[in-house]
Amino acid sequence: MTPIGPGIPDLSIRALDPASDYGPVAAFLRESNRADGTDWLPSEVVLRDEWQPTPRFEPARDAFVARLSDRIVGVADTAWRIRGERIVHEVHPVVAPAMRRRGLGGELLRRVEARAWAVAAAGTDDRTHVLDAFFEAQVPGVGEFAEAAGYSPHTYGFIMRRALAGPIPDASLPAGLEIRPVREETHRAIWDADTEAFLDHDEPAERDESDFVTWFAQPAIDTSLWRVAWAGDEVAGSVMTIIWPEENEVLGVKRAWLEHVSVRRPWRGRGVASALIAVTLDMLRAEGLEEAMLGVHGENPTGAVGLYERAGFRVHRRWSLWRKAMALRDGDVNRATGADRAAAGKAV
Repeated sequence: MTPIGPGIPDLSIRALDPASDYGPVAAFLRESNRADGTDWLPSEVVLRDEWQPTPRFEPARDAFVARLSDRIVGVADTAWRIRGERIVHEVHPVVAPAMRRRGLGGELLRRVEARAWAVAAAGTDDRTHVLDAFFEAQVPGVGEFAEAAGYSPHTYGFIMRRALAGPIPDASLPAGLEIRPVREETHRAIWDADTEAFLDHDEPAERDESDFVTWFAQPAIDTSLWRVAWAGDEVAGSVMTIIWPEENEVLGVKRAWLEHVSVRRPWRGRGVASALIAVTLDMLRAEGLEEAMLGVHGENPTGAVGLYERAGFRVHRRWSLWRKAMALRDGDVNRATGADRAAAGKAV
């Protein structure tokens, strides 16, 4: 472990140890996120799934843990993904509320940015590389932190919530469509249709086989909660719902997340999404759930925000995505890294 820290004795930062760190890191994230009002409260099982090795993320190289004596006070991770004409390196530092504005956030950000630059410099793809940092708006000081580190606002979105006690709009599928139970042999068709539908979004993520495998291997996956509309042998649209029982227990809620809502282009504008959402909400209420949540891009070109509002969802929280360009020549990288470290260290 390498001692670091401006005025923070006994502070050290090291790479994640997959053999021993998942449980303590998950506990840290639950505590820190709950203090910030962020609803992601992962169990060790969920974090292991979220941070499993993929072609774009290697836990022992791309995640870092900060300790003060024997307790975790910060974590950070980075992963990359092709989005349209860019390769986006996502960076995500989290610092315990009591440790903020002492330079730790800036140091963690420097570590994951350095990893992102190393990955970018080693690649052969000629796409533009950028750094993206995602923050929920209610977390104090995130805008100041991002700006000091050289990031600029790029886009925004919302986490929306709907109580299931109120009336659910009546909506029917268009003629020729029917909802069928999800079977394992239909997983690929459902996934491919969802992938196709999201290609119309701004900077769609390029999915590969590892995305398919990890999505269907999630510990909380229960495809009986999904509602998929079929037009003969083709998928017209789907709502993929997930319930996170451990998170619900910690929060004291009975909540489901509509994780993916998608309709393929030939079927848009015909009420497919409204009908699938309505039957999903009916099903969840019958199962004893009390609220539904979802995330949505505020600049979604398909009008998703209005669709969800008509279904009874209301904005619960706002999130923002901050972006910074990457310079890949060695001299530029060194200058940018040093400047970013100094600026970020003053902000957090």
